[in-house]
Amino acid sequence: MHIEERWKMIYLARRNPALAPEDFPQAWREHSALGRECRNVQDKVLGVRQCSRVLDRPGVPQGASAEYDGVNLLSLRDRQAADDIWSDDETLRIMRPDEPRVFSTYVRDFTLVASETVLVDGEETGVCVVLFLRGRAGGVKSLSRADIEPGSPWAAAARLVWNTVSGECPPGYEYDAIVEAWFASADVIAEAFGSGSVWAQLPGQLTGEVDAARSVCVLTHVTHRRP
Repeated sequence: MHIEERWKMIYLARRNPALAPEDFPQAWREHSALGRECRNVQDKVLGVRQCSRVLDRPGVPQGASAEYDGVNLLSLRDRQAADDIWSDDETLRIMRPDEPRVFSTYVRDFTLVASETVLVDGEETGVCVVLFLRGRAGGVKSLSRADIEPGSPWAAAARLVWNTVSGECPPGYEYDAIVEAWFASADVIAEAFGSGSVWAQLPGQLTGEVDAARSVCVLTHVTHRRP
């Protein structure tokens, strides 16, 4: 049976420094609303999950970064949409001029394209640990559900998704894979990971493959979604 690949664009965003951290989600929602004026965006982007960094639980899990302010998970119609959207006339005219108001730079400069593999097909709960993984010399291999050991922190995830990065990455964002681990709450995450670092508790063979110093973990919660 042929399984159609599902594609995403994924942001790893920093806010405009003029915005306070607590004001970033609203500015981001306002920017997203401009997409309603762009017919091609509505056609190419099937779903949006704007995940802003959790501000009131620093260090959960240990090893989570405070250098980034949000992760956007955009489900696409197909792989071609990821290329076409950058040259879309409406997007360039309506959305791009607003990007510096919200973000530290233009969106294209921190966006990755990836194909999705769902390992645990549960609900997208409100809180998501997102890992941007950079491998050592040999890269990183894909995970399977069998790699998630019972009793590990990742076994507590309601939904687990592996995203394989495709194509050229923007400078400074040379990641090989992105993991979404959706949990019921930040309290569940704190209990699952305990006092250990997320980088010492990676699932499967990843501990030996991932260059933790050049990888990023962000604790996020959904602050806007469509549909």
